[in-house]
Formats: sequence, C-alpha cells, structure tokens
Amino acid sequence: MLAIAVVPQGLEVEASNELVALGAQGVRPLRRSVAFEADLSCFYRLHLFARLPFRLLRQVASFQCDGPKSLYRGIQSALDWERWLHPSMSFRVDVSGHSDALTHSHFTALQVKNALVDLQRNIWSDRSHIDLKKPDMCFHLHLNQSGAVLSLDGSGGSLHRRGYRAAMGLAPLKENLAAGLIRITGWDGKVPLVDPLCGSGTLLIEAVGAFMGLAPGVRRSFSFENWYDFDPVLWDKEKQRANTINQSSNRKKLPLIIGCEQKINIAKQAQANIEAAGLQNIIKIKNSNFHDLVLPNQPGFIVCNPPYGKRIGVDQNLQLLYKELGDFIKKNASGWQLWLLNGNQELSSSLGMKAARRYPISNGGIDCRWLQYQIY
Repeated sequence: MLAIAVVPQGLEVEASNELVALGAQGVRPLRRSVAFEADLSCFYRLHLFARLPFRLLRQVASFQCDGPKSLYRGIQSALDWERWLHPSMSFRVDVSGHSDALTHSHFTALQVKNALVDLQRNIWSDRSHIDLKKPDMCFHLHLNQSGAVLSLDGSGGSLHRRGYRAAMGLAPLKENLAAGLIRITGWDGKVPLVDPLCGSGTLLIEAVGAFMGLAPGVRRSFSFENWYDFDPVLWDKEKQRANTINQSSNRKKLPLIIGCEQKINIAKQAQANIEAAGLQNIIKIKNSNFHDLVLPNQPGFIVCNPPYGKRIGVDQNLQLLYKELGDFIKKNASGWQLWLLNGNQELSSSLGMKAARRYPISNGGIDCRWLQYQIY
C-alpha cells in the first residue's frame, strides 16, 4: 500500500530513517510528511513502534477534482463503500491542502460527508453518525491543484499520545517531537543524560523508551482495527512481538539519567509520568534548582527545553535564566554536549556560548532551533 506519515516539520529525515528501520519501503521525505510503501504487517508494526509520526495515512484513492461536484463524485467512487462503511459505523473527515475551487477545509469536509451519507441512504436507507472524538473510521482528504487523495487514518487519534503522560507542565513538548529531538542528538545510551529543566520529563522518557526499543503504541487501540480488510492474525503477531520486546527491555543497562525540576508540583508530575511509563527505576527526578545539580563524572548529554517567552515565562526574567544556565554548564560540564530547544534567538545568545549546529524545528507552530553546544 502507499502511505503517508505526518510528522513534525524539521524531523522529516529522522522520521524517514525510523520508518526504514521498521521495514517501510520506498521512503521519501516530504514537507511535514514522509511517503512510503508497506504491507499490512509493516503498517501495523509502525503504529506500535514508530515514535515520530503524528498519523499514518493509507492512501486508497486519487482522482481529478476541480470543484464540489467532482469531489462528490470522486468520493462516492473511491471505495466499495458497502464493505467499508456500514451505517452502524461512525466516521470523521479531516482535510488538508486546498485548490482554487475548494479553499475552505470545513466546506470540503462537509462535501465529503454528504457524498458518503447520501450513498449510504441510497443503499441502506440509513446513514452513519459523525463522531469527531472517537470515530470508527477516520478519513483524510488532501487537496492540491492537480486533484484529491483520499486516505484512511490508521490511528484515529494522534500517535504522539503514548498514554503515560496524564500529567503535563505548562507548555508540554509533544512526545513525538521529543523523540525526534533525541534522535538528532545521537545519544546511544552509553553516557549519562541530564535535563536540568525537565518539566514533565518528556525528553528523558522518550530517550530511554527509544533506547530500550519500547513500543509506545502497545497500550492503545487503532482505527485500522475497524477496516474491512483488517487481519487479526497479522495484528496479533505484531502485538505479541511488541509485548515481548517491552517485557524484556528491562535487561538493558543504562548510565545515570537525571531530570531536575525546581517546582515541586511539576516535579511530582514528571515522577508520575515516569512511573506510568514504567521507567521509575531508570530515570531519577530531583526537585531542586539546577544550580544544586551534581553532574556525573562521566561526560554525557544535557538536553532541555527551557521557556522562550512564547507561551509561558513572559513576566519572568528569562535572560537571567539562560545566563545562569550557561554559567552553570560552562563551570560544571566540561566535555559534555548541550542540546537546547529555543524559539527566541535573543534568549539563546544569553547563554554566552556559540552553537556548533542548528536544526530548524517547528514546535506547535513556533519556529525553533535545536541547538548543539560542545562544552570545553
């Protein structure tokens, strides 16, 4: 099957590498997405193991579309709907892109919905209900100037929701973005990993989970389980493999993994998330200011996502925070690497260090840089 992985902007190459490692074929990075080919087994596996995508879309039809009427006709002929969408099943329609004749995503989604329910009424004298939160089927329509592509969303809900993070800080970093940032660092689990401003602990949880090979999707259900061609035998095989890997992962040895959070309520949130992820024996959270943090003797990686005045911290002296962080690292972290996500160049300059590398990353629509510093 042809498929698309929807990923955070800036992580297209890392997501491509991840898909290849999990068995995808014909992988091509695009903008905010990755095109690939997969059989059903691989498609199921990606839902269980892939850490970087928001969604995995299976392309089922493409057709010329120059307006509402051709869209209506194209949708009705896209699939054998008698097999795929019985009136007892609810559905949702998501739309991306636009064309000259279809410029509003809400109107386009309404046309897709009308085409489907009108066809259902003709066949069964009944129709499906629309469910925006937990539908049985999720359809995704992508428009461009040359036509339309209809896809089935295999997840139903965003894959960044792992299920371990009931507790979040004020400006949480999405799990898949955190996983991608860690992949860029090249941290391999052989040296210590420290987050001096760990918030809800997401960077550390994703780093350890990836190193241990944990399947983040093993505890949730997916929309593809409602598909007409769903293969329960293949699905059980992939899920059993994921469960076996998760259960045996605690045999892997890791160096010291430390998170530091000054606010006691957020430190408790981080601890709760770590316990929910089953990593409480690996990741240690210290409820203190990073000034009081004693780094391991073995040089390693420091990763952090400090506030940058876009969502929180507007009334705080963020320049002082960055200066103090830079001073602490220069004094205590010789031989280490610092990786810092920043959306405000003025603040990052307050670190008093020059970045060796800069990776453009979009964090919830904020133009950021994932900055690497070599500490001497």
